[in-house]
Amino acid sequence: MSQPGLAPLWPKLARSVLLLAGLAGLGFALNAIHGGLDSEQLAQSLTGQGMRGQALFVVLVAGLCAAGLPRQIASFSAGYAFGLWPGIPLVMAGLILACAVDFAWARLVARDWARRRVLGRLGGRLARMDAFLAANPFTTTLIVRLLPVGSNVGFSLLAGVSAVRAVPFLAASAIGYLPQTLVFTLLGSGVGVADWARITLGGVLFLASILLGIVLFRRNRVPAGA
Repeated sequence: MSQPGLAPLWPKLARSVLLLAGLAGLGFALNAIHGGLDSEQLAQSLTGQGMRGQALFVVLVAGLCAAGLPRQIASFSAGYAFGLWPGIPLVMAGLILACAVDFAWARLVARDWARRRVLGRLGGRLARMDAFLAANPFTTTLIVRLLPVGSNVGFSLLAGVSAVRAVPFLAASAIGYLPQTLVFTLLGSGVGVADWARITLGGVLFLASILLGIVLFRRNRVPAGA
């Protein structure tokens, strides 16, 4: 007779194995790409395949960013390979998918363990922060996504193990991604072109997104005694 406490572990174990296998395969793919293609060849390879190349780019962005690639690099690459349009919607699709993958993995696989081993032991400030995130999921997520600091993957995993609801988290992430995505895709699309107006516009938009994040942070910081 199987032990009842072990049965629920098998689905989570299977998902973990699949995740590790996927990350390993991604590592081999990255190694092959790095050794056999330079950035110009990669761009030509993707753009020459039409919709198939675009779909491949979205999958690559999703996998790489879910594994830790900075979204600014992905956005720059989108602009370089595809131009401003359709670079922005393509990289946005990949970023949102990566965010959803990290959030879903943390929520479905790691949440119970993290809340029992980490939140349960530390309590205090961490528990209050968890409650604050749950009560203000959209605004808090928007602030984090607007500011070019911290770990994109780390925050997605943290949100997954917290009590944050998925819909406001993903919606705020998509909105928060947009300013910097626009900036770096814009800069990527201008590589090799002496267009100072484009570079200046990108810098202004980048600073504006940071200032907006700072303003929202000052207005919505976690109360010290919460």
